[in-house]
Amino acid sequence: MFRALADPTRRSLLDELFRQDGQTLSALEERFSMTRFGVMKHLKQLEEAGLVVTRRRGREKLHFLNPVPIRLVHDRWVSKFAEPWAAALSGLKQRLESPMEKVFEIYIRTTPERLWEAITDSEIRSKYHFGNRISSDWTPGSRYEVSNPLAPDGLLGEGENLEVDPPRRLVQSMVALWGDDVRSEGTSRVTWEIEPVGDSCRLTVTHDGLREGANEQLYGGWPMILSGLKTWLETGQLLTTPGSLMYT
Repeated sequence: MFRALADPTRRSLLDELFRQDGQTLSALEERFSMTRFGVMKHLKQLEEAGLVVTRRRGREKLHFLNPVPIRLVHDRWVSKFAEPWAAALSGLKQRLESPMEKVFEIYIRTTPERLWEAITDSEIRSKYHFGNRISSDWTPGSRYEVSNPLAPDGLLGEGENLEVDPPRRLVQSMVALWGDDVRSEGTSRVTWEIEPVGDSCRLTVTHDGLREGANEQLYGGWPMILSGLKTWLETGQLLTTPGSLMYT
């Protein structure tokens, strides 16, 4: 069993069966960049180790993940006293190494250049970002700050411009500072991607590096911000949202 698990491709096959059990050879083959014969060889070794079992249904041969051998190893070396600790540490590792990601997409009738200006210009930014202003020289590696003169603490966020590629892509680290509850979340990352589509632009904002179960204040405002951005660019009007009323 350990020999079978030593190969990363065989572990990936087990991951695939964990995701969707009872798959055919053809279905599994589509997910790997190797020949059908190569996938068959790996499956055969997994079957010999007892980690995969097969069943025929009509003309199809289905493959199923068999977790029993792995459980037997677990039971052999993990006592009932150590199990809660092992489970807790395993869960912690998974949460830290698999951070949460939020993706927001919107189409705006504007040009890439005008959209880039709206993202990086402090005066324009304040019109749709709850009155908040952003300051930076917009060079790679430079610092930026988000502030609001009406906010109790003034400075609401800061970070670094990791990638600056106008008018297509902007990647920034982000540290929220408007309260102790969000400040404790640490650093996350925001990526702005602009793609022209006819007479419009598709703007995709990806907020990642968030821990699983992160405070919703970190990412919950994006729909309001992007809706306000679209409204201002297309109509010149301000959009009233709960966020825009925050400091009025």
